[in-house]
Amino acid sequence: MPGPQRPTAILLMAVGGPDKLENVEPYLLDVRGGRPTPPELVDEIKERYRATGGKTPVLGIMREIVRKLEQKLNGPGSERYRAYIGFRHWHPYIKDAYAELMDEQPEQLIGVCMAPQYSSMSIGAYIKKVEEARAAAGGDFPVSYVQSWHEHPRLIAAIAGNITAALQKFPAEVRSRVPVLFTAHSLPERILQMKDPYPGHVKATMDAVCRMLGSVTARFAYQSQGRSSEKWLGPTVEETLDALHRDGHTHVLMAPIGFLSDHLEVLYNIDIELKQRAAKQGVQLERIAMLNATPPLIEILASVIEQHETSLV
Repeated sequence: MPGPQRPTAILLMAVGGPDKLENVEPYLLDVRGGRPTPPELVDEIKERYRATGGKTPVLGIMREIVRKLEQKLNGPGSERYRAYIGFRHWHPYIKDAYAELMDEQPEQLIGVCMAPQYSSMSIGAYIKKVEEARAAAGGDFPVSYVQSWHEHPRLIAAIAGNITAALQKFPAEVRSRVPVLFTAHSLPERILQMKDPYPGHVKATMDAVCRMLGSVTARFAYQSQGRSSEKWLGPTVEETLDALHRDGHTHVLMAPIGFLSDHLEVLYNIDIELKQRAAKQGVQLERIAMLNATPPLIEILASVIEQHETSLV
């Protein structure tokens, strides 16, 4: 009799974040590659986490995604797929997730980053972490990666649906004229010299959403520029909001298409900081819902994984 089928391991990867305020400083130390964080910056980031619940919600969201994705992929009575969580900068680290899935001796490992658009500085860094773990721990199973899914039809439909729903937050008489400000995480401008596909991927996501929505006033900006001396991709979301205000707009909807779940750069940077900035200018600023662990995201991930497997055959 043949033995039981070895599972296909799905490693879902994200940046991660501190699980309590006391871990903000060690988390930042990891993000900064071991370089100490100035105390005033530690205090500032700690206050941001305090204002948004005292910890990142990402781990809880990811656990829910793993549970629902396994149910979706496996169906009743099957255990063909096992999903794991691996964070780049906090527990559970990618290397620890790899060690855990090694115990299962999977038939294969598929890595999926929880960011639809590829960059060598983001997705590429996750892949590097997996390869480092593989070099250290071994494993005779094939490893492959979903590198981009920025134009997946279900992703585009889910974002467009969330935009349509969020427009209901504005007075009926202005909804058709509310500009949608699409955002993604900024990266150092040197990626342009590297011919990195990230800016093109982000634009392709936005363009596809706009085509689905039809008539829409769209703007794009990068958010969360790093605090370093080098130049980062722009325009910034702050200067874009200011420009929309100067153009006479009093209502703006933000669509952070570079992110999938609630985390600090959404819950604080947009929901608190940017909302306050807009309010001072007399602008009503709203945001679309993140996909988090909702059914549309589970459908998207399942489809992305199934398409990836088909491409390997």
